Amino acid sequence: MFNKLSKRGFCTAISSRPWLFVGLGNPGEKFRGTRHNVGFEMIDVFAESVGIPMNRIHCKAVFGEGFVGDIPVFLAKPQTYMNLSGESAGPLAAYYKLPLNRVLVFHDDMNLPCGVLRLRHNGGNDSHNGLKSVIYHFRGNREFARLRIGIGRPPGQMDPKAFLLQKFNNTAQERIDTALQEGVGALKLLLSLGLSETARRFNHEQKYKHIRLQTMPT
Repeated sequence: MFNKLSKRGFCTAISSRPWLFVGLGNPGEKFRGTRHNVGFEMIDVFAESVGIPMNRIHCKAVFGEGFVGDIPVFLAKPQTYMNLSGESAGPLAAYYKLPLNRVLVFHDDMNLPCGVLRLRHNGGNDSHNGLKSVIYHFRGNREFARLRIGIGRPPGQMDPKAFLLQKFNNTAQERIDTALQEGVGALKLLLSLGLSETARRFNHEQKYKHIRLQTMPT
């Protein structure tokens, strides 16, 4: 990263504080495309859109670094499995000496309809094991941002764990693909306008999407 900073101009880079984006998921081919891995997918789609290669292993994560405009951005997909995600996220934030208000975690959320997104400044773990681990390795500090990616709730009496590890059907996948592109737009806006203004605009748009999709089957 320091070589890249010197190429772009040290003073410019220092005045533009870096962001760390962490996508939660499970490594390995058998988990690709499952509901629990939409955090990984968000990282991949964003990385491709801004031309940041995910070509390193760093702090137990598949890792990429680059600039979006003049903002340094670190991208990470922890390879520790979901329940131990903090073993990667915690050391990454510490390594780059980032305050937690410059960390954004992408994760799946069963409390939102499939394809609906929300930006939050902070919050609890929402019974999400990946978030529990991240909070634990941030020494209990919950003051980091989250991009919640709605995957809907399991049908009927289906075990939530089985639901999370299922792949999306065609209808749900179309919604997720659209949502990920909307997420890319929100992340780019965040890097230019900041979290508060982006969350205000983006969550307002997603509120109407929530109303439209909440009763539609997937």
